[in-house]
Amino acid sequence: MSFFRQARFFRSVQELSDLPSESVREIAFAGRSNSGKSSVINALAGQRQLARVSKTPGRTQLINFFGLGEGLFLVDLPGYGYAKVPRATRAPWGVLLGTYVQTREPLAGLAIVMDVRHPLTELDRALLDWFRPTGKPVHVLLTKADKLSRSLALQTLHKVRSKLAADSPHWTAQLFSSLKHTGVEAAEATLRIWLGRSAMQPAQAGPGRERAARTKKARAKGDKARELKCLKD
Repeated sequence: MSFFRQARFFRSVQELSDLPSESVREIAFAGRSNSGKSSVINALAGQRQLARVSKTPGRTQLINFFGLGEGLFLVDLPGYGYAKVPRATRAPWGVLLGTYVQTREPLAGLAIVMDVRHPLTELDRALLDWFRPTGKPVHVLLTKADKLSRSLALQTLHKVRSKLAADSPHWTAQLFSSLKHTGVEAAEATLRIWLGRSAMQPAQAGPGRERAARTKKARAKGDKARELKCLKD
């Protein structure tokens, strides 16, 4: 069973002073409004309504914590950049987001959700600039990858990876589709490392799991080969 399937809603906070003190390590998910952030969290957790998907972009104004046990958390940050939200409402989000990503000690890394058709917008870059001084890792999830052809999606991925690598060796990216459920295992593998959890505990490994691991590795190798071929084309 996926490690993230045990995620349960823990608390919503609107002020930095209300952040849970019991947190040992946490991963925050950020992204523009309507980028698919809630859908990513739900796909990772294997739950349809863990993170609520609002029909009106920009409605989520709280920092939502989802507990994984043992002081580990997934954190859903407010979406940013939705123009129809009144400026008086929008302004505090910048302060809240900026202060959180720069100063939150238990924060292990930042997962930034971007629509693969519109990656690295001005606001995405601003968030990355806020976060860079921490020296912590970033993993970009290029969502809605099913909206593009495989070749175009891979070209976009290559460009985003190149730009991120130029800024930090700890910034990575991948394709993701909540609809097709692709990229979930790759994202989980990265995020588990951030939380200090290996992909499989030795005591849990058995012949069946070993075969599954070998099959998974072979598939990943095949995907990499196809990716390189598309990039060359």
